Amino acid sequence: MEMRTIDRTLGLDLATPSLSLTARVVLALSNVASIWRAIRNRKEIEYLNELNDAQLSDIGLTRQDLNAALTTSTFFGDPSGHLTNSARRCARLSAFSSFRG
Repeated sequence: MEMRTIDRTLGLDLATPSLSLTARVVLALSNVASIWRAIRNRKEIEYLNELNDAQLSDIGLTRQDLNAALTTSTFFGDPSGHLTNSARRCARLSAFSSFRG
């Protein structure tokens, strides 16, 4: 009696390729740079907190904007995006109110 073996192949194309060493180093450096930028921007917000309310208003921010930026972002998250959005919103409102007259 003859026995047959059925060969089965695995779908190796489904395996995800690993990143090259260069790609891993670039990714790690990018992550470190992002964390460093977020920490630096947090420090800059602390400097902005030293301005008085009129000076903050001149750049389109309020003290509440500064506090919200610091409290809504994670420790390693960059809070500057929140301030940018706040300043843009203030500029739009100011332009709209001057347009209405």
